[in-house]
Amino acid sequence: MLLFFTPIMMFAQASGGQIRRKPQTSSSSKPSRTQTTRKKEPPRQLTAEQKILDNIVNNMVYIEGGSFMIGANLNEDSEAWINESPIHKVNLSSFYIGRYEVTQEEWDLLMDYNYSNFKGAKHPVERVSWSDCQIFIKKLNELTGKKFRLPTEAEWEYAARGGNKSEKYSYSGNNNASTVGWYRETSDESTHDVGTKLPNELGLYDMSGNVFEWCQDWYAEYSNIEQTNPQGPVSGTKRVVRGGGWNSTLRALRVSWRVSGPEDSRAFELGFRLALDL
Repeated sequence: MLLFFTPIMMFAQASGGQIRRKPQTSSSSKPSRTQTTRKKEPPRQLTAEQKILDNIVNNMVYIEGGSFMIGANLNEDSEAWINESPIHKVNLSSFYIGRYEVTQEEWDLLMDYNYSNFKGAKHPVERVSWSDCQIFIKKLNELTGKKFRLPTEAEWEYAARGGNKSEKYSYSGNNNASTVGWYRETSDESTHDVGTKLPNELGLYDMSGNVFEWCQDWYAEYSNIEQTNPQGPVSGTKRVVRGGGWNSTLRALRVSWRVSGPEDSRAFELGFRLALDL
């Protein structure tokens, strides 16, 4: 936060209407009728690094909590896989999530390696493991004093569906995937700058396509039990991955699609976006 200090204007109080003898002044004092001012200090210039950090913070989108049905109905959705069922109710508290996937310029600011196959400052970082993401987040929290993290799987799907503004689209923001996502038929076999397709109902970009996104949870099969702020199982062998990527078919771009990967996997379509506690 920039702090601006306004110079205080010091005014000597004029004497009344009586004629007075001119006061004697010394070299260390000034006439009482003299108004003094200080030159206004220019605002502090942000460094390129600070601008990137500020962009990360300013592009966190507030997601109002609510309830929704997570997953897909195998009898109603011919594209659904068995691990997307059973549908069950989830209640979530409010949180923040990144407007965009984490970009390479953001990654490069904090990390000394970048294994991304498709280089570009505004391209999403990819070929990052879940463990890599944790290192990045730890460094980011140390610099900002905030509590960034990966979204839970439930938070991710709720946000991808549009939260309490959901229009119940198959893909995040539209039933026409080409308007909201980069995937096999539109990507020209590459990632693209974040935010170049249309956003979803909450103003979030690329939640269908561009890169798959890590979630915080250990992967597990669904149950039909209602849950509140689910965090996933306490242990496991793989972490949840969501969203589809530049080489995905339409099926993988659906908001209920879910897969998983080992924590140390740096698959060529794997990226992430940030979440933030209130």
